[in-house]
Amino acid sequence: MISIDVTGRVPIYEQIFRAVCSDISRGVLKENDQIPPSRALAQQLGLNPNTVSKAYQMLERDGIIYTVAGKGSFVAQQSGKADTALTKDFEEKARELLKAGVPLNTLIGIVQRAGDF
Repeated sequence: MISIDVTGRVPIYEQIFRAVCSDISRGVLKENDQIPPSRALAQQLGLNPNTVSKAYQMLERDGIIYTVAGKGSFVAQQSGKADTALTKDFEEKARELLKAGVPLNTLIGIVQRAGDF
């Protein structure tokens, strides 16, 4: 189930994108599983259908889902695509922090603490 934070700083379409990637990474969605039609998801979440459509377009562009005309959208074969999409921002931020002089051990400690949930 996708949950959206309408008051957050992350755009809604990006939250949908990340939620689908997260479900794939966690094994909730598997290759060839059908995802809800964009209009149905928009109605379920109380969103503009164009917002959900934008997220689906991003997912398809990145090879995370594929669409079959008249049938719907499905999870594509992954080979790490969803994980890569989720970690891209983290990798960029880590590179920026290392370049700014933050020690690698500090970043490793942050990741380890984050894993203690």
